[in-house]
Amino acid sequence: MTPVFRAALCVAACFIVLALSQTVFGDEGMWLFNKPPTEYLKKQYGFTPTEKWLDHVQKSSVRFNTGGSGSFVSPDGLVMTNHHVGAATLQKISDKDHNYIRDGFHARNATEEIKSIDLEINILMDIKDITKRVNDAVKPDLKPGEAFAARRAVMAEIEQESLKETGLRSDVVTLYQGGVYNLYLYKKYTDVRLVFAPEAQIAFYGGDPDNFEYPRFDLDICFFRVYEDGKPIHPKNYLKWSKNGATDNELVFVSGHPGRTDRLNTVASLEELRDVETPFALQRLFRAEVMLETFSRRSEENAREAKEDLFSVQNSRKAYIGRLAGLQDPAILGRKKADELKLRASVAKDEKLKSAVDSWDRIAKADKIRAELLHRYTMLEGGSGFKTQLFSTARLLVRAAEELPKKSSERLREYRESALEELQFHLFSEEPIYDEYEIVKLADGLAFLAEELGYDDPLVRKVLDHKSPRDRAAALIRDTKLKSVDDRKKLFKGGEKAVKASKDPMIALAELVDAESRALRKRMETEVDEPKRSAYADLANAKFAIEGTNTYPDATFTLRLAFGTVKGFEENGKHVPFETTFAGLYQRSKENDDKPPFDLPQRWVEKKVNLDLKTPLNFVCTADIIGGNSGSPVINRNAELVGIIFDGNIQSLVLDFAYSDEQARAVSVHSAGIIEALRKVYAADGLADELTGRKE
Repeated sequence: MTPVFRAALCVAACFIVLALSQTVFGDEGMWLFNKPPTEYLKKQYGFTPTEKWLDHVQKSSVRFNTGGSGSFVSPDGLVMTNHHVGAATLQKISDKDHNYIRDGFHARNATEEIKSIDLEINILMDIKDITKRVNDAVKPDLKPGEAFAARRAVMAEIEQESLKETGLRSDVVTLYQGGVYNLYLYKKYTDVRLVFAPEAQIAFYGGDPDNFEYPRFDLDICFFRVYEDGKPIHPKNYLKWSKNGATDNELVFVSGHPGRTDRLNTVASLEELRDVETPFALQRLFRAEVMLETFSRRSEENAREAKEDLFSVQNSRKAYIGRLAGLQDPAILGRKKADELKLRASVAKDEKLKSAVDSWDRIAKADKIRAELLHRYTMLEGGSGFKTQLFSTARLLVRAAEELPKKSSERLREYRESALEELQFHLFSEEPIYDEYEIVKLADGLAFLAEELGYDDPLVRKVLDHKSPRDRAAALIRDTKLKSVDDRKKLFKGGEKAVKASKDPMIALAELVDAESRALRKRMETEVDEPKRSAYADLANAKFAIEGTNTYPDATFTLRLAFGTVKGFEENGKHVPFETTFAGLYQRSKENDDKPPFDLPQRWVEKKVNLDLKTPLNFVCTADIIGGNSGSPVINRNAELVGIIFDGNIQSLVLDFAYSDEQARAVSVHSAGIIEALRKVYAADGLADELTGRKE
C-alpha cells in the first residue's frame, strides 16, 4: 500500500462512521500518541500502555520522506521498512549496470552499505498543543483571505521559534479538520544507507493481480542504517525481535504514519469526491499507466528507469477504483446522510453551538468552487500538465527567487524559514535524470494540458510555442541546464537577479505559467481551503461539546497508534486463515506454471530445499491502517516486533471513509518468515543475528 491512499468496495453491512459525529467501533482508530485509547484497551484487552511504553514505541518509529513508515530494529541504527517504500531509493542508486530493484542488494559489512540519495528519516520526539495561539491570531471578523494569511503567519512563526530553540524539525499539524493544532518536533537524519533489499519479484510477489488481495506471499522488506557524523547512530529506543512472531487472536499494535482519511467529511464533500475529484484522478492514472507501460516495453533499461513510477501508478489506479466504488455505494452515503441529519439536529437545538449551524452549507459552497477550479488547478499548480522533475525544479527556483526576500511569515508555506534546509536538500539532490524518459513524461503532460484546457487556450498556445507536445518537450529537456546541480545552486544563491537573467527554457516555462498558477492557488486557499477549515473547526468544536474529546482525528501522515487482533476472515462462504506459509508460496507458483507475475527468483528455486516450509510468511490483523502505514512495525504487548505492514486486503479499501473489522484486514510480513528467508535464502546471517540479538 502506498502514499496515494485508498478506499472502497464496502459491503452493505459494513460499519459507517458518523460524519463529524464519530462513534468508535471495535478496534477502530488511528490514535494520537498523546491521546491513546487507554480506557478501551484496558476494558477490552486488559492492557494499559504506560507512558514509558508509548514513549518507547513512539521513538522507535520512523517516517520516510518517500511516503512510508518504518522502525529502528537494532541498537546500531538499523531501520526496517517495506521494499516498496525503499524502492525510490533503490531506483536512484541503480544504473544500467546495477539494477537493485530487480536483483536486490546485500551489504555484508559496513563498507558495502550504499548511501541513499535525498532520503530523509524523521523520528517524532515531542508533541505540543498550540491551538490557542493559532486561534488567537485569527480574529473572528477577518475575511477568508485575511484569516488564511494570519494563520499561515502564526504557524510559520511557531515553527521558526521552535527550530531555533530546539534544533528539531518543527511542523504545525492541523487536526480534527481545524479544531486542534499541534506542533510536532522531529529529529531528522539524512545520511541513510542501504543494507539489504530482496528482489522485487519476491517483495511484490503476484504483482498487480495479487495487489490488495489475500492470501499473499510477499517478502516486502528493506533495511537501511542511519548514520550521523559518518558513524552509525545508536538509538536508545528500538524494537526487539519477537521470538515467536504473530499468533492467532493475539492483540497487536501498529505504529505508523497513515496518509489521509476522509472519515470526518460531510456528505457534500464525499459527493464532490465521488463525482469530480476521484474520476479525474482515475483519468490521470489510466493515462499515465499507458504511457509508462509503453515506454517500459521499449527496452530493459527503459523498464528499469520507469519501474518505480509504474508501480506507484498501478497501485494508485487500483486503489482509486476501489475508492470510487465505495463512494458509489448507496449504503455508505445513505447512512452518512442519516447520521449527518442527526448531528445537524443536535447542533440546531443548542444555542451554544449556533456558530456551527451553517457549517455544512459553507463546506458545500466551498466544494462547489473546488469542483470549478479543479481541472485547471491540477494541470497548472498541481503540475499534471508538466510531468517532469525538471519543471518542478524550475518552478521551485522561480518561486524561491520571489518568496525568499519576503518575511518568513508572508511566504508560501514551502518557503518558510524552517523549511529551507529540507527544500535545499531536495533541490540539490544528485538523483539521476534520464533525458528520453523525461521527454516522454513531459510530452504526455503537455498533450494532456492541451486536451484538458483546449488547444486554443491562450496559455496552452504560449506553452507549446508553435510546436507539437513531443517537439516542445524534446527541446525543453535537451536545452535546459537544470540537470546540473551546480547550475541549480547558482540560480538559487543568485536569487531574483540570477533567475530573471537566466535564458534557461525550463525557467522561462515556469515563469510563463506562474502568474496564473499562483492565482489559482490563491483562490483554492482563500475560497476553498480557508472556508472549509473554518467550517470544519466549528463542527469539530460542536462535536467535542456533544461527545467529548475522546476520539481520534483523520489521518495526516503523522505518527499514529492503531491496534487489533490477528485473525482470519470469511470470504465467499470460505474461511481465510490468518497466515500464509512458505509452502503456500511454492504452491502458488506451481499453480501458475511459474509464469510472471507468479514466477520465483532463481535463488528461491534453488534454496527451497533449505527452508522450513511451515514457517509463516504473511499474516493479517484487524488494525485500522491505510496508505502511509506501509512499513509500519506490528508489535505485541511487550513492544516486540512480530511483523511489518505492507498492504491491506481489497475489503480494507473502505477504510478511507469508514472502519470495519468484518473482512477488512491489514496485511503484514511475519517476523519469523523474515528471519527464515534471511538465513536460508540470502545467507544473511549477520543481519539476522543483528535483528534477533543472537545466533540461531
